[in-house]
Amino acid sequence: MAKKQFKSESKRLLNLMINSIYTHKEIFLRELISNASDAIDKSYFLSLTNKDLVFNKDDFYIRITPNEEDRTLTVSDTGIGMSKEELDSNLGIIAKSGSFDFKENNELKEGVDIIGQFGVGFYSAFMVAEKVTVISRKEGSEKAYKWESSGADGYTITPCEKEKSGTDIILKIKPSTEDEDYDEFLDPYNLKSLVKTYSDFIKYPIKMMMKKRRLKEGSKNEYEEYFEDEILNSMVPIWRKNKSELKEEDYEKFYMEKHFGYEKPLKYTHISVEGLVSYNAILYIPARAPFDFYTKEYEKGLELYSNGVMIMKKCSELLPDYFGFVQGLVDSPDFSLNISREVLQHDRQLQFIAKKLNEKIKIELLSMLKDEREIYEKFYQNFGRTLKYGLYTEWGSNKETLQDLIMFYSSYEKKLVTLDEYVSRMKEDQRYIYYATGESVDKLSKLPQAELIADKGYEILYFIDEIDEFAIKVLLNYKEKEFKNISSSDIDINAEEDNAVFNEGNKELFAFMKESLGDKVKEVRASKRLKTHPVCLATEGEVSIEMEKVLNAMPDNPSDIHAEKILEINTNHQIYEKLKNAYVNDKEKLKKFSNVLFNQALLIEGLTIEDPVQYANDVYELI
Repeated sequence: MAKKQFKSESKRLLNLMINSIYTHKEIFLRELISNASDAIDKSYFLSLTNKDLVFNKDDFYIRITPNEEDRTLTVSDTGIGMSKEELDSNLGIIAKSGSFDFKENNELKEGVDIIGQFGVGFYSAFMVAEKVTVISRKEGSEKAYKWESSGADGYTITPCEKEKSGTDIILKIKPSTEDEDYDEFLDPYNLKSLVKTYSDFIKYPIKMMMKKRRLKEGSKNEYEEYFEDEILNSMVPIWRKNKSELKEEDYEKFYMEKHFGYEKPLKYTHISVEGLVSYNAILYIPARAPFDFYTKEYEKGLELYSNGVMIMKKCSELLPDYFGFVQGLVDSPDFSLNISREVLQHDRQLQFIAKKLNEKIKIELLSMLKDEREIYEKFYQNFGRTLKYGLYTEWGSNKETLQDLIMFYSSYEKKLVTLDEYVSRMKEDQRYIYYATGESVDKLSKLPQAELIADKGYEILYFIDEIDEFAIKVLLNYKEKEFKNISSSDIDINAEEDNAVFNEGNKELFAFMKESLGDKVKEVRASKRLKTHPVCLATEGEVSIEMEKVLNAMPDNPSDIHAEKILEINTNHQIYEKLKNAYVNDKEKLKKFSNVLFNQALLIEGLTIEDPVQYANDVYELI
């Protein structure tokens, strides 16, 4: 029989598809299985509309048959089949979808989920096959036909024999090369893995004969090989089942099977939405952060399904970065897919679902915070930092979503507390939410700047993550209460007038100390906040001492960034008398006092001393 030519447009499209449209060759199996499922669905639909046809679900399945010797891979179905005319029309014109036409011409009933849209999936077979043969017999017909093609050079259609209705697609797999391994598509175990990855929830059984081992009858140590028909797919996805049918163990088992994590998740939620945009989702909060979670290598996203067929392994568009720890999947028939079904078009349906998932995650976290505090704190230890990064990024635009979820260690409660809990305990005369920044709770609890604030009964939040103060700077306030670093130069704690001695004498003394220290400090002054400690540092401006440490530790930091430091002296401490005496009698000694006190203040803040040898010598001389 003379070979028919693809239309010129189809020939160009076939070349484009083989070389460009699909990014992963393994996708061909997903496409062929989806087509097979569509063929069975069409039989099911016809049985609903034609009383003479009987649909017995047990008679309908998809079979995969690899043959390593002949280098063939066959995908068979027991569906509706194709006539000669349909073979010519559906397979001779690329991008003409028989499934799409079927949906357009029939009002599909519940339970019929035709997957195909574009009429190009079949041709993905040419990515791995040097020749494709299709043997098909239309349901209700006695005749069968064979369509055969080696690619863009055209195709033939000839009569053939086939016992039952349905379609066999036989791929002659290409030989492997140094650059491309095609043998993997003849390996039963690899094929089984591909089915589990992409087509696990096709609702008809996908069968394959699998080689297995067993003890020989009557033997204790001698094994024999045998073949057994195995169903490779789960068929009914857990997310399409009624929640009342499922137990906690079912969700946990699914979590493990999908390798979302290797231990029991902290929390899960099952979402089913019907409406203008319908979707099902199962979301999990892992028990601990993956080892690479806080690295650039971590890839966030949910598994994405369309009608039970996996489209993307990680769809990042469905999760904001600050909820990137969430694992799970979303399935919707309403996603607009591109021609390869590998990439989503950025459309309103996707944005709508992402928005609703974002709202649902927040509701679940708030519920956990309220009703399961211990579990929430465990979650927060793992993922709290990413919530704070979410506050800092995008200039605080995520404030409403995240501000009630973040927590900090409290000087009052001696544990993590929310901002809402802090504000609810504020004293009537308290104007600010006070915080201290540093390396650890233990060090912060001993800061000189905290003494008077703690004595007045004000609660202090301890910021020990490098992101904390940056996030708070963006947040600005919470419930109209501003945040105030206890080291800020403008802190107002209503100290008594006699807490610091102010007169012309100490003004000249402090001016001399400032001159001795040069540009290391912006000012030396009497402290309104110190009680027992002799000295501390305060800062002026937007950059605090802790922010200085964080910014200067960054590898891409273009230049040194310094906080504007103010050296504060406790005028009620005995050191003040020594300073006054030195100012009158020994100004060189006062210079040493100035350097020693400044360096001590640096050490208290965890900063590096510029010249530790000089500091040690100054201490020795003063002793």
